[in-house]
Amino acid sequence: MALQRQSKILTPAQEKAVLHYISEKRNAIRNRVIFLLSAKAGLRAKEIASLTWEMVVDANGEVGDCLHLTNTASKGKNGGRVIALHSLLKAALKELLARQRKQYSFSFSSSVIMTERSRSTSPQVIVNTFSRWYGELSFVGCSSHSGRRTFITNAAKKISAVGGSLRDVQYLAGHSSLHTTQRYIEADSEAKKNVIRLL
Repeated sequence: MALQRQSKILTPAQEKAVLHYISEKRNAIRNRVIFLLSAKAGLRAKEIASLTWEMVVDANGEVGDCLHLTNTASKGKNGGRVIALHSLLKAALKELLARQRKQYSFSFSSSVIMTERSRSTSPQVIVNTFSRWYGELSFVGCSSHSGRRTFITNAAKKISAVGGSLRDVQYLAGHSSLHTTQRYIEADSEAKKNVIRLL
């Protein structure tokens, strides 16, 4: 069976490079949230563009511990899910929320990601944003799906350590099929070598 072409996953060093690169550009806080929603929550471009503050905040109107992604923000009736917030993402969302509350006529139904010209954005703008970042950083084979693949691969490697299974990773990814989740996971060459030694 021929290998399918997929977006490359990001190494920890590349993740740090993206965050450093973003920190020196305009709209640094917003762009940090965009990247972390991909790499630390596994969201698709459509989901990043569709995310509203209602899906992020708790009953007190503050950034909660989880994203509550609705089906309408995702891919169909099974795409909605609850995703625990990584500490870096939670901190970035808190900063962005505080800024938006000061700068705009704020509403919890507002989009989390806004542009300078609009109070919302589109999936294509998110795709183009990642393409520009990775191109300027000379990351070969990376796209808007790279952060998502990185999240899914890392979750798959670590889920058994916390008593979970690939079914839990499937849920976090918002996939209707476990087969789809498995195709996202980057194989670990060193692990494959080590397991052969144990046989």
